[in-house]
Amino acid sequence: MKQIEIRQAARTIAVPEGMTILQAALANSIAYPHGCRSGRCGSCKSRLISGEVELLKHSGFALSDEEKSQGLILACCALPRTDVILAWVGGDEQLPAHPRRQLDCRVKAIDNATHDIKRLQLDIGEAEPLVFTAGQYARLTFPGAPARDYSMANGPGERVLEFHIRRVPDGATTEHVHQRLKPGDPVVLKGPFGSACLREQHAGPILCIAGGSGLAPIKAIVETAVAQGMKQPIHVYFGARSERDLYLVEHFQGLTQRYANLRFIPVLSQASVTGHWRTGYVTDAIAHDLTYLDGWKAYVAGPPLMVEAAMQITRARELRAEDLHADVFFTPTEKLEET
Repeated sequence: MKQIEIRQAARTIAVPEGMTILQAALANSIAYPHGCRSGRCGSCKSRLISGEVELLKHSGFALSDEEKSQGLILACCALPRTDVILAWVGGDEQLPAHPRRQLDCRVKAIDNATHDIKRLQLDIGEAEPLVFTAGQYARLTFPGAPARDYSMANGPGERVLEFHIRRVPDGATTEHVHQRLKPGDPVVLKGPFGSACLREQHAGPILCIAGGSGLAPIKAIVETAVAQGMKQPIHVYFGARSERDLYLVEHFQGLTQRYANLRFIPVLSQASVTGHWRTGYVTDAIAHDLTYLDGWKAYVAGPPLMVEAAMQITRARELRAEDLHADVFFTPTEKLEET
């Protein structure tokens, strides 16, 4: 067992053999900045002050060879080989510092958003509303099913929390949600988690990219931003396979009519070019529309391949690495680690 000193947290924690630094930090309730937890997004990039680590498989876009030569690591991929001192990269003002709570909820409503996405509403009962930042997620435990992480689709302060849950074939939890869950059923919620959330002090343009049920945290971010009077341009790109995979289109179109700074662009990857919507990959649409992203903030949520492509496109257009906040929606087989 190795001892890890995390400078911003002013904490020294023990990391068991085989556990990454990020896993250990989160297990010790340290609000370590992170996103994908699998070496793809770079949100947990940290400076190794002393000690040695072994880096697990990761994307070169999340951590380049040049950055590694400068002493940078990814906490989600770092197995300590000695005692370590490190500090995450970025200012402390970027981190939400909300108390983590456990709430006993009841299903208020569950309905179909699409053919394979359920919209779930949880009533928190008499408990105080969960304090979180738009874009964060919670861990939900349904009776008889493994706990899974899902993003809140609404902003903070509400007594009913909304989640969008896509059915994963042979997934124990999503099969339970889609086949057996009903109003009144108990659900245990723990959270909030995550740092891929709205930076409310940012004054520059905002790019939001959602794929599938990744629209949930993007919905929360966009609704909160406009409700708080953020006036900068906000571009929302929603990638789906076909028209039957689109949802909340009328809701976002209504928001664009109310807020002149908001644009909403659905893009279908498996649809005819003669249809009503833009076609192709959502990242290709972004590459066509936007040429220079320095000074922007980008929030990305969806499947791994889409997030990876979004990272490449945005960085090619000079988005700074610290301005990209990614939430990768893994299936259990895609996930490289559990936290």
